[in-house]
Amino acid sequence: MIIIGLTGSIGMGKSTTAELFAQQGVAVFDSDAAVHQLYEQEAVSLIEADFPGTTMEGKVDRQKLGEMLRQNPANFKILEGIVHPLVRRKQQEFLEDERKRGTEFSLLDIPLLFETDAHTRVDVVVVVSCAPDIQRQRVLARPGMSEEKFQMVLARQMPDEEKRKRADFIIDTGRGIDDAREQVKAVLVTLRNRRDGKV
Repeated sequence: MIIIGLTGSIGMGKSTTAELFAQQGVAVFDSDAAVHQLYEQEAVSLIEADFPGTTMEGKVDRQKLGEMLRQNPANFKILEGIVHPLVRRKQQEFLEDERKRGTEFSLLDIPLLFETDAHTRVDVVVVVSCAPDIQRQRVLARPGMSEEKFQMVLARQMPDEEKRKRADFIIDTGRGIDDAREQVKAVLVTLRNRRDGKV
């Protein structure tokens, strides 16, 4: 089984690209979705212990937690110390299940792939990217997004230019979904050829 790590900065089209891989039969693990799940399950009591008042009715109140993080960005490290190990365990369970199934490709969609050293746990890294003006337009069009929030997210992410340098493959989403789909297909063809010794 070939494990693909998928990453990309905010607004680059990572979630859409993950879906394009899924449409090609690739098993996809969505780390963001796993975090949402944890915020209603195992992480609730742990987060309440370190961030009192940020949970209600057995769930993490993302707005309250976000406000606490904005007031003191140093709290991100504490939160990551709680959440990342739990997500990593779910990723490992997913990969074990897919390996047992005899899956050809498994993909881990991880926003902070390089920042959390998760690239060391995958066979190949695909970075999703686009021009900065397209990225900005996409992000600021999101409900509840502001320039301040956008800059706060960017500050926590490795610059796109650096990600591109460290990628095995780059998917450029700036030319539309059909073009991105063809790029995804080309990545999978290349990986199959490498595995089969045709390259």
